Amino acid sequence: MPPVISMKPLRIGIIGMGGFAGVHHDVIARLEESGEFRLVCACDPKMEAFSERQQTLRFAQRGVRVFPDYLAMLEACRSDLDVVTIPTPIPLHAPMHRACVERGLAVYLEKPPTLDHAELERMIVVETKAVRQTVVGFNFIIEPERQTLKQRLAAGEFGRVKRVEVYALWPRNAAYFTRADWAGRLQKDGRLILDSCIGNAMAHQVFNALFWCGADSHWAWGDIERVQAELYRAHAIEGLDTAFMAATTRQGVDLRLAMSHACQGIQRQEECVVCERATLHYHIYNSGPSGQLYSVKWNDGRVETGDPVDRRIEDMNFRAYAAYLRGETDRPTSRLPDCRSFVHLNNLAYIAARKITNVATPHITRLPDGNLEISGLPGATQEFISSGRFPSAQAMPWAVPGGSATPADLPALESVVKEMAEAVSRRRTEAGTKS
Repeated sequence: MPPVISMKPLRIGIIGMGGFAGVHHDVIARLEESGEFRLVCACDPKMEAFSERQQTLRFAQRGVRVFPDYLAMLEACRSDLDVVTIPTPIPLHAPMHRACVERGLAVYLEKPPTLDHAELERMIVVETKAVRQTVVGFNFIIEPERQTLKQRLAAGEFGRVKRVEVYALWPRNAAYFTRADWAGRLQKDGRLILDSCIGNAMAHQVFNALFWCGADSHWAWGDIERVQAELYRAHAIEGLDTAFMAATTRQGVDLRLAMSHACQGIQRQEECVVCERATLHYHIYNSGPSGQLYSVKWNDGRVETGDPVDRRIEDMNFRAYAAYLRGETDRPTSRLPDCRSFVHLNNLAYIAARKITNVATPHITRLPDGNLEISGLPGATQEFISSGRFPSAQAMPWAVPGGSATPADLPALESVVKEMAEAVSRRRTEAGTKS
């Protein structure tokens, strides 16, 4: 066990003010009221732009010190801090994590830790020197219902896990992809970004799927052996907004994932775990049939259900990490090494597909709210989840066959992504010439 932090409230610093950092500030403000945390400092290179936000959060009354630079903040406040939270753009995670670990500070690192398998391994090496293990902010692993079902799964109650299926359709309009200069990008300034539905917005669902696959034990995730993928874009972005992936794991579990931002309506999703004796259905944001959070449908006809719970999941994650730091639990919920299969799956999807197919305009519906929908996408998604047939095998007019890849192919990632980005650049140049 690491050294226990007995001090209460835990002293915390937040790197960032805008974007998802705003959620962290709101969480800590609530947990400060209950005496669990105290915000010591915050930083942002554009701190002057957040003067109104600082007033709303009562920084002056709370005694919060502000800085324009995270290194300056760490140097000035390191002796006054127990933990630092890093809710910043993905390319900044690795250097910021290193800076905190080198100063003996615990780290709450927003998901994903990185989307580059090589960088993740470097981060794990840095993590070996950490006084306390970093937690990665994949939100939903902490849910008590999920934890109980996983314990039962690992104990063998449902029999062998045969297949895990997850679909998620989350509409996102053009503004979502222009919210930051890295949004929807494959690379930037020579570095891998890989921002996408599978790597960022729906990263939680991908991580959840791999958690179900790791039936060896309670705290295990599936290890990827092979990935097949078809990747698409309907929006005018460099990266992908729609992905279909089928994978096999070392544990012998088949995995099917279908996710898209090129759709309409409310967010729709489901996690399904097909076992020898029962099938588990789990919902997150939107409840399932009859308002269920989850159901267990036994092969003999029995059915168990769980009702949705109104909860602030980010608050729960911070509380869980605080419990670890105080020695009340023996590990964080999601550690850096636990993210290997997630990052590998993301990377292998690009390598397997070898291209991101542009969905032609005749197959895209432009909706009044600014969203786009690929024609026939909901049906193609359901067919893929139920049968494993990719859109190209369904003869969808916009679909193009992909390929497959294994972890041995991971060294090809940078060259594959570079070619994808160059293909987008060539296409834009050609379009500009024609206009």
